[in-house]
Amino acid sequence: MRKLIYGMNLTLDGFIAAPGDDISWGGPRNHELFQWWLDHELASGVTLYGRKLWEAMSAHWPTGDQQPGATPAEIEFARNWRDTPKVVFSSTLDKVDWNARLVTGDAIAEIARLKSEDGGPMTIGGATLAGAAMRAGLVDEYAVVAHPVLVGSGTPFFAALDSWVNLNLLETRTFPGGVVLSRYETRR
Repeated sequence: MRKLIYGMNLTLDGFIAAPGDDISWGGPRNHELFQWWLDHELASGVTLYGRKLWEAMSAHWPTGDQQPGATPAEIEFARNWRDTPKVVFSSTLDKVDWNARLVTGDAIAEIARLKSEDGGPMTIGGATLAGAAMRAGLVDEYAVVAHPVLVGSGTPFFAALDSWVNLNLLETRTFPGGVVLSRYETRR
């Protein structure tokens, strides 16, 4: 059975994007943090995306290794992004590319089916998709990467839940600029 990991960068007050889908609060390049994300993605066997995050990622990473000034880690991330199987959940997209397949039906049923397969861990991104997976009890691990900024409102990392989810702390780590990673597993 595969493990499902939900992780994203977020503000200290819990938002993955400020109003207007603004993610500029992330600050300057943080090479150590980017390397952590690269390692995280290299360990993933399948990446699950909601439409908005898919559109943001597919707008940059197919050619991210060809961008002027791309670091070795960014080059490796782009290549891995292209090679890793991806599943995009959307009722409005007609097609996807870059080693991805589109699911327009029941996201929870498909995520549960994917989890039941053998293979490496799956990562999930996008607040709406991850929120549905959280409510269905499918998320096994959370990687909370909190940046020292408050934006007041926007797109929350955590969705409203029907019941509590108890967690066990797996790891904490501080990165340059005061960014703090906290990894938790769902207590079952």
